[in-house]
Amino acid sequence: MGIFNRSKNTAATVAAPATAVQGPDLAHLTGDYTIDAAHSRIGFAVRHAMVTNVRGEFAEYEGKLHLDGSNPAASTAELVIKVASISTGQAQRDEHLRTGDFFDAAAHPEITFRSTSAERVDGDTYRLHGDLTIKGTTRPVTLDLEFTGAATDVYGANRVGFEGGTSVDRTAWGLTYNAALETGGVLIGEKVKLTLDVSAVRAS
Repeated sequence: MGIFNRSKNTAATVAAPATAVQGPDLAHLTGDYTIDAAHSRIGFAVRHAMVTNVRGEFAEYEGKLHLDGSNPAASTAELVIKVASISTGQAQRDEHLRTGDFFDAAAHPEITFRSTSAERVDGDTYRLHGDLTIKGTTRPVTLDLEFTGAATDVYGANRVGFEGGTSVDRTAWGLTYNAALETGGVLIGEKVKLTLDVSAVRAS
């Protein structure tokens, strides 16, 4: 995947066309990876009552990556999130988010993301394009990401990491529930900030 075509511990460089963004040779990172949910986080934040943010995360998800260190454009990523695992730290609010007013977890138990292309912007900054499906609606999104490194852990597993995210308009996926405030404005903002902090382990 394009987000991983640079290593902080690699000094070698490879030739590239003048129109391409040049970076080090990370052919050694090419392979299939699985997202380690125990050491990753998929979170979100949305404006509440016009004055503060409610933050939350999804606790259950699976993801896989195919990284091509020599040709980042040939890399792919997939992510499947269990809607029922949503958590904002407040049980009543979490139950409301699972209902038809919001995600309708019973009818649409999963949120999915599938990449369509990837690119290196500069330095450790990358951009991943893909299709995000929520509540039966699929829309294109773009994730801005930073490569955070590659290492072999104490168990001998080869890991790569990245962090970043994007902002989306929840109403584009049919999440339109809201309530008017007596002082003006609405209870819930339409813009949702999505954040990713991911560690992925290479398949043996």
